[in-house]
Parts: sequence; structure tokens; C-alpha cells
Amino acid sequence: MNAVSCPEISKHLVFLGGGHSQAIALRLLGKKSWQNVRVSLISDVVYTPYSGMLPGYVAGFYSYQECHINLRRLALLAGADFYLDKAVDLDLVHNQIILANSPPLSFDFLSINIGSTPNVDSVNGAANYAIPIKPVPQFLTVWQDILSKINSLSNLTITIVGGGAGGVELALNIYARLFPLIGSFTINLVHKEDNILPNHNRCVGNILYKLLLEKKVNLYLKERVIEVQKNKIICDSGLNINSDYIFWVTNASPPNWIKNCGLTTDEKGFILVNNYLQSISHSHVFATGDIATIQNYPCPKAGVFAVRQGKPLFNNLTRILSNQNLLPYYPQKYYLSLIGSGNKRAIASWGNLAFYSPFFWHIKDYIDRNFITSFDQD
Repeated sequence: MNAVSCPEISKHLVFLGGGHSQAIALRLLGKKSWQNVRVSLISDVVYTPYSGMLPGYVAGFYSYQECHINLRRLALLAGADFYLDKAVDLDLVHNQIILANSPPLSFDFLSINIGSTPNVDSVNGAANYAIPIKPVPQFLTVWQDILSKINSLSNLTITIVGGGAGGVELALNIYARLFPLIGSFTINLVHKEDNILPNHNRCVGNILYKLLLEKKVNLYLKERVIEVQKNKIICDSGLNINSDYIFWVTNASPPNWIKNCGLTTDEKGFILVNNYLQSISHSHVFATGDIATIQNYPCPKAGVFAVRQGKPLFNNLTRILSNQNLLPYYPQKYYLSLIGSGNKRAIASWGNLAFYSPFFWHIKDYIDRNFITSFDQD
């Protein structure tokens, strides 16, 4: 292991969250450590999921271990202290992270990569009765509960609120898992806009629209959910849908403490950073992935960007610890999107192009497996 010498002694860098960017930075740190710098990782889970493989896990293509990264082991390899806890606030006056179950943790530099969650606060009853797709461990607990009692279920009804890539992919992969197991079940997909996948090109949306109809998923477009009751959603059109389970896969939202801690945020409450992945208001704080918005270069809240930010984050943390000038990062304008359809086929899209075949599933599977196994290498 090579060491990067940092002239400042006894600096404390804290990684808050084990998202894709910081997992990559920690992996790189395991190969090239920082001298005279204490490093800590705070995460509320030991095993962090890789978002690219979660739909395949729902469909039964991957085991739990195959699509999760062991953060405790990763921290050990990086020479970092590991705290199994959850941040509930940030004191930027005293540079302390306020934790749910431990004393505050002080820092000199902070890097935040805690992801986002679907916004359940904007709809009456959603926080009480809907199951958000994130945090992922909460969703997976419910999913495993469904599978554990599948033989005793009859006429199971699952409703998914949100017709973006996450909601559509979830619907198709749930179908793939349930179809061989249970005779009678219903999947509903409710979306507030005219078309599914509004952030992708029309070809992608058309392919997935046909697949949903082929799997007999009930599509409810231009339906805005205004209330969630126990086992029921109510839409502004007057439509009521009864369901055994309601999964919430709507637009991303940051935790409230991010909005209130003093960091400059965008209009939605995400941390506003410059092209160095550095807070525009607090130069000793960095943020990546879904929790961050790059000023003047907004990009979708997608895992592909979090993965791409891992190495630039590591490089700039190395540089700031060594009092060197930081290097800019610019998100790519076009990027390859691979969406699995639950049948070991995938849609590949680039710009306005889209292709659908088993070949792209194998490409996606290869990329995803390589990403995960890269964390198992000492």
C-alpha cells in the first residue's frame, strides 16, 4: 500500500454515508493511504446495496451478498474507523456530526454521500402507510416478508406509485419473481404524468410501456395521488385503488436536517456543490451522489453519476488534505443507461437511441458483477 503524505497533522476526515462514490473512494484509499490523517466512516447499515443490481435481486437473479458491499470490511481495508449509526443533524459552527445513538463526532473535513429517499411528506398518509423504495433495507425487509408468506397469499395486490425508471423496473422485476410462485396477483403502476420514464427518450418509454401491458400491469397515467390510507390510495381524479402493499418510488428528496444545517442547497434541499464536489458555502465539506447538485451542471439522480464521481472525490480529498489545488469534475452530457426488464433482457439507451435485447442484459450483468467484485479484492 502506497501512502500519500499530507503535511497537516491529525486532521480528521469523516465519510458520512456509504454510497457508491464513497465506497469507491474508500476502496482507493485502501490502495493509497493518507499519512497523518484519521479517517472515519459513518453508516446506518453494514451492508450497502448496489442500486444497479437491486431490481435483479427482486427478480431472484442475485443473492443478497452478490449485490451488497460490506462497509465494515471496506473501512478496515482503508484504515478507517467504522461507526454504525445515523446522522440526524450537522453542527457547522463546531464541525460536529450529531448522531442518533452516539456522542457527536468532530471533523476537520467532511464528505457526504447518503443518497436520497422518495418524498413521502408531500402526500397525506404516505409516510404512515406507503413503503418507500429507499432506504433500501426497509424495502427489502418488506419484500422478504412477502416472499416468506407467498404460499398463504391469494389475490395479492401491489401498487407502485411513480412511473420513472425505478418504478417501472420494480414493477417488471416483481412480476418476474411472483409469476412462477403465485397463481393470482395484481400489479398497479400509478404515475402523475402522461408518459412513463419522462427523463428518458421516447423509445425507451415505448418499449417499457409495451412490456408492462404484456405483463398485464395495470397502468394509471395522469393520476396524482393525494392521500394514502391503510391499504388504499386516493387520486385527485377520484380513483381509489385498494392494495395489500403500496411501494413509493417518486421523486428523490433529501433528509430535512440537510436543508436546515446551514449548507447552501438547491431549491429542493440538495447540497449545492461546485465542480470540485465541494460545498459552495463550506469549503471543508464535500458531497456526491443523489444528495448533491452540481452548480451549473445539474444531472439526474442516477447511480451512474455517483459511480463516476468516486475517483474525482478521492483525488480532491487527497489534494485538499495536502494543500494542493483541486481538480474540476464535469458530469458527462450523454451516458449509457441500462434498464433490466425482469426477463434477462435489458434496454440500452444513449441520447435518443434505444435497443432492447438479451445482449444488453449480459453487458449490464457483467458491468454490475465487476463493480461489486472490485470491493472484494484486497
